Amino acid sequence: MMRKPKRTIMQVKKDQLHQSQADVLAVGIFQDASRLPSDYTALNKAADGLIGKIIKMGDFKGKANETTVLYSPGKLSCKRIMLLGLGKKDKLELSTLRQAAGTAARTAETLGVVHLDLALHIPVPAKFDLERIGQALAEGAVAGRYDYQDYLPANKEKNATSPLMRVSIIEPKTSAVLKIKRGCKIGQIMAQAQNQTRMVANMPGNELNPPSLARLAQKVSRQTGLKCKVFHDRQLDEMGMNAILAVGAGSASKPRLIRLDYQGRASRANKNPDVVVVGKAITFDSGGISLKPGANMEAMKFDKCGGCAVLGVMSALSSLKFPLHVVGLIPSAENLPSHTSYRPGDIVRTYSGKTVEVQNTDAEGRMILCDALAYAQKMKPGAIIDMATLTGACVIALGTHHAGLFSNNDSLCDQLRQAADRSGDCLWPLPSGPDYLEQMRSKIADLRNIGGREGGSCTAAAFLGEFVGNIPWAHIDIAGVSDTNKSKPYRGVGATGFGVRLVLEYLRGLSKKKG
Repeated sequence: MMRKPKRTIMQVKKDQLHQSQADVLAVGIFQDASRLPSDYTALNKAADGLIGKIIKMGDFKGKANETTVLYSPGKLSCKRIMLLGLGKKDKLELSTLRQAAGTAARTAETLGVVHLDLALHIPVPAKFDLERIGQALAEGAVAGRYDYQDYLPANKEKNATSPLMRVSIIEPKTSAVLKIKRGCKIGQIMAQAQNQTRMVANMPGNELNPPSLARLAQKVSRQTGLKCKVFHDRQLDEMGMNAILAVGAGSASKPRLIRLDYQGRASRANKNPDVVVVGKAITFDSGGISLKPGANMEAMKFDKCGGCAVLGVMSALSSLKFPLHVVGLIPSAENLPSHTSYRPGDIVRTYSGKTVEVQNTDAEGRMILCDALAYAQKMKPGAIIDMATLTGACVIALGTHHAGLFSNNDSLCDQLRQAADRSGDCLWPLPSGPDYLEQMRSKIADLRNIGGREGGSCTAAAFLGEFVGNIPWAHIDIAGVSDTNKSKPYRGVGATGFGVRLVLEYLRGLSKKKG
């Protein structure tokens, strides 16, 4: 039997810190603090000066995500005080608070805590927006508690952690409570969408294939009020979606193209979407005939993370109520070798009419995306954004800290970079364009699907750019950031849900302009 999913209830309370009655009260301390901040004076006094003594002795340094748990004396109602490092004050960012909240929630969980109070923001300088602070704390706490343990037996020991945790942001000032509360509500929605994305992305290939992903999308649409249209393999054939069909030809699980529509506009006179978000969903990628090495192939279940992120983004929109028309497209296939697989040397006539020479069946992501992007372009949206675990070259270039950003539009690129700063999903712009496209030219077709080792992520982006026309477009290569096998104090292993908060922040900014 699978574990019950963890549930985190967020709230904001007006209260004095020393009056907290939680199992744990988490307070933030800066690394360069030589003495206890004045905001903690009453709390320290009620704790018989214990917090101040720890800091004065230097036993707690205040480094980012460093924790020390103190057991409070009888004068305090809370059972424990958690000191949590925020790093250097002049280096503080919203991501610092987001990670600190995740660290607090994960540390509290190891203690069997069911009620956690967060006061991490109390010493934060006034220049930080209180709504953004509330959002970051909620995102960190909700996303931090997620762990991929769906296939482990439930722990039935006496002290097993409850799947439910109540997390309260404590704020002493009445004037600040409402702003923090607004941000907390948004943050909880975004983090829940991120966690849903991680849950789906972590599912193994034997449980999630293109048809079952389509059924899951239909279920999400019923729960959230989205419109959902699933194009089956026969319909894809009639439409001329030959690139999607080619990639999925070797599998018994036939490809799907999933379309989700969110309509948040008051007026529907203009039928063109404001944005189309496209996500690559290869539910398992063996490489096909151009078979991958066996080592670490189990991680190829994460080749669907772009599509899962689109599903997460779309699921959050009905709760966020942005006044936009957004379409989510998820082309999905399973790339397996068999006697029916597409082959190196094949020439595929894509949905756009352009022909592509297949030189490597493991360059399949750009194949399914080119059909979906051409379909998106026909809607004449205001912008197209695609997310894909597309190239190992991007991992070599940027490692596991930034996703690659490619765009044909400076304004869209700038908006996404601003959204990256707000969301903590980091982007780094990389070049593409005519020079890189030359590497993708074929002698026997319009394009080929690989362009050599040099600039692999840039040439892949140039290939995709041929299918969007003049529509403002951005391609986000998430190959290095979509999953991790290294845990952090604020995050577990597995799918990260990268891109969900990023795109939602972009849409949030766009909705304010439209409003």
